Amino acid sequence: MSKLVARGLTLAYEDRTVVHELDLSVPDGRVSVIVGPNACGKSTTLRALGRLLRPKGGSVLLDGTELARIPTRRIAQSIGLLPQSPVAPEAITVADLVSRGRQPHQHWWQQWSDEDERAVTEAMARTDVAALADRSVDELSGGQRQRVWIAMALAQETELLLLDEPTTFLDISHQVEVLDLVRRLNHEQGRTVVIVLHDLNQAARYADHLVAMKAGRIVAEGAPAEVVTEELVRDVFGLESVVIPDPVTGSPLVVPGAPYSPEGTGTGTRTRKGFSVAPSGRSVPPAG
Repeated sequence: MSKLVARGLTLAYEDRTVVHELDLSVPDGRVSVIVGPNACGKSTTLRALGRLLRPKGGSVLLDGTELARIPTRRIAQSIGLLPQSPVAPEAITVADLVSRGRQPHQHWWQQWSDEDERAVTEAMARTDVAALADRSVDELSGGQRQRVWIAMALAQETELLLLDEPTTFLDISHQVEVLDLVRRLNHEQGRTVVIVLHDLNQAARYADHLVAMKAGRIVAEGAPAEVVTEELVRDVFGLESVVIPDPVTGSPLVVPGAPYSPEGTGTGTRTRKGFSVAPSGRSVPPAG
């Protein structure tokens, strides 16, 4: 049985229902990635999995017990949640921010321990931020800041790690850097990871289990090779595409644009906003 499960989960903001009777079993020890168009309920679902949002209907279960019935400290010791675009306190150092990940394990009679020190040291080493320990988080690059936030979540030492758009606002090299880090941590420590991503190709490359959502419902889930098809991209994202193997990883790679089809010339053209697109990709005005 999966450690984290959603059953009939319905989520709403006031009177607006965002997620409808969703069932999801998060595979243990794997990287699951949730994808879908804007406002489909991806981040809302992740917030509910981390108990930041109370369900309107259904439930989220951790080890068979509803999250609502579990003490907050125990949840914080089991689930680490990194929200989208977190904001660090002004002038806080890297070491101090990472240390905050140990708060769920501390007590009023024991504020800091050797175990806390070990966890923070290991988290910073695994994310390659130990050399930045005394630097202010405000001074760091986007990729460095994301690694620091992930280090804080790792210091929490939870079996489950939930990441909401961890690559937001990062350039492509930092995006790959952060996702490579998450994948490496999953492989080395066997942690269960759930990530919300916008980029379907990145999701297909890094996911063991891919969940595609549309209008607050899951429309497909499974291995990326099974989920990412031209039909699914058209249905979920409204995009014509060609899906080919990634030349580096072999995972599905979505190339936007409809395949060429013969239209009298024998070489094939397609129409885009009143223009005829020649096989070379050059747009030319329609005849007449």
